Amino acid sequence: MAKFQLLFGLAALAIASLSQAQQAAPEKTKPDVRAAIAKKIDGVKPEDVRASPVPGVFEVTRGGAVAYVASDARYLIAGDMYDLDSDDNLSEARRRGVRKKLIGEIPVDEMIVFAPKDPKYTVTVFTDIDCGYCQRLHSQIAEYNKLGISIRYLLYPRTGPGSDAWVKAEKVWCSPNRKDALTRSKRGETIKAPKCSDSVIARDYELGQNLVLRGTPAIVLENGDLIPGYLPPAGLAAKLHETVAQR
Repeated sequence: MAKFQLLFGLAALAIASLSQAQQAAPEKTKPDVRAAIAKKIDGVKPEDVRASPVPGVFEVTRGGAVAYVASDARYLIAGDMYDLDSDDNLSEARRRGVRKKLIGEIPVDEMIVFAPKDPKYTVTVFTDIDCGYCQRLHSQIAEYNKLGISIRYLLYPRTGPGSDAWVKAEKVWCSPNRKDALTRSKRGETIKAPKCSDSVIARDYELGQNLVLRGTPAIVLENGDLIPGYLPPAGLAAKLHETVAQR
């Protein structure tokens, strides 16, 4: 059985193709289909496979990546699925749910939180200390707070483990006052801090990779919506107001 690489969103998945000589198998039950699909795609478990609205096509998720596989477990379709009657992006709805679930599993005390006294909205921001737009966002933190927006930061050094950005993130996380250290680090100041575990940074970095984040800042709303980039305080407040109104 030959193997080849196929892009699944931005995550590379190893897919094993069926032999051309293989005879057509009897129709499988749904649990069998899920197991067969999961067996062929690295990192996917049977519970990551579920029926799609299209008969004979199953939805597969791995982190924030969504794709579709035929029930014979042979053909994979990469791309978003839309409901033309409702104009809904069904793939994005699924990704939204995944983002909400995974971020909801992170304890708040393992984030760096800048919140007003009585927040109206809460957003989670994947931030890189060396990212220019991340620095710009943070320089306006008081304005976001004034508009009732609580900012919960996850440290996401885009260049990965061992990079300068990673080392800076470690020093911020290991500081006794993380909020102050983050603010000073984003201003370009050198932070001195004792060595500590970087497991939280590693977890958040892996989460960002699994959610297929393409850059920073990446702003995730409470409902799982993703804003891939910077929004000024008034723009973010307007987006949040619109999102709440649509519930």
